[in-house]
Amino acid sequence: MHAVVFNGPHDVAVREVAEPRITDPMDALVAVRAAAVCGSDLWTYRGMASVAPGARIGHEFLGQVVDTGSLTDQVRVGDWVVAPFRYSDGQCEYCRAGLTSSCTHGGFWGREVLDAGQGELVRVPFADSTLVRIGDGDEPDESMLADLLTLSDVYPTGTHAVVKAGLDAYSSVVVIGDGAVGLSAVMAARRAGADEVIVLGSAHPDRRQLALTVGADRFISVRGADAVQQVADITHGAMVSHVVECVGTQGSFDTAFGVVRDGGTVSYVGLPHQVSIDPARLFMHNITLTGGMCPARVYMPLLMDEVLAGRSHPGRVFTATLPLDRVGRAYELMDRRESIKCLLTVGA
Repeated sequence: MHAVVFNGPHDVAVREVAEPRITDPMDALVAVRAAAVCGSDLWTYRGMASVAPGARIGHEFLGQVVDTGSLTDQVRVGDWVVAPFRYSDGQCEYCRAGLTSSCTHGGFWGREVLDAGQGELVRVPFADSTLVRIGDGDEPDESMLADLLTLSDVYPTGTHAVVKAGLDAYSSVVVIGDGAVGLSAVMAARRAGADEVIVLGSAHPDRRQLALTVGADRFISVRGADAVQQVADITHGAMVSHVVECVGTQGSFDTAFGVVRDGGTVSYVGLPHQVSIDPARLFMHNITLTGGMCPARVYMPLLMDEVLAGRSHPGRVFTATLPLDRVGRAYELMDRRESIKCLLTVGA
């Protein structure tokens, strides 16, 4: 079968690899129909992650179950499903507490298991507790693939950020980041009833326009102290009680702490890279720092219902669609910020 392989910095390509098979009675095999390139994949692509050349890549995918182990009975052959970015057993103490991202027997695609999402077939451990059926398991309409694919990662992650931030009706929030997760957080903030959503992003007009389209009230395209000053001007110096950080750099964290008011909350879901945080700053200003890796599997059923009912359209974060064999171009587009997020079509 064919799958995307990381060959080294700025080099990903489709290669012929061994076809996966059922190795555990709780496994399922999924024939991938659509996959995605994630912003976190770019850390690997740029050679900034501890991923060895030759590794599979990709953790967002949906498709059809084509085989199952003898103990798999919740998902069946023929079902159309979405996979979260991390598999989980559904039984450990963390899963029972709603923290599937910390599952003691779970793992990541392409790391704890060989298969990854950007390929034709994936072996899914703990299939019953990992996979989420699309409706009754029937093939979804082509027009819904992009919306459904966001349930693998970015839409639950944006939702998790808003939930952990404690955002509720009539609150104001600053969202730092204009990538797919930041835009998903904007949509989640609107769903939570936010009174004002301010996005701190880049100078790319397409990102500004999409942010405003999906629910942002204001879009600030400067950074650092200038961004903090603009938020101060907008809020008449009061700043905001809720900040959602969706980037993961030192600069984005510094900005988050600059725009949050005393007693406020910073919720971070951007994968941190070489970030240093001063606890004394949090202490002196009574700032709550929360967030972390999203337990996507917990959020997926509710968000699935919203998507299938047509109440949410998170697939707007995909601004390019390419076939799997053009994966190199997809990574280039995102690396150069020419596309917010790329969808890869696989199979039929």
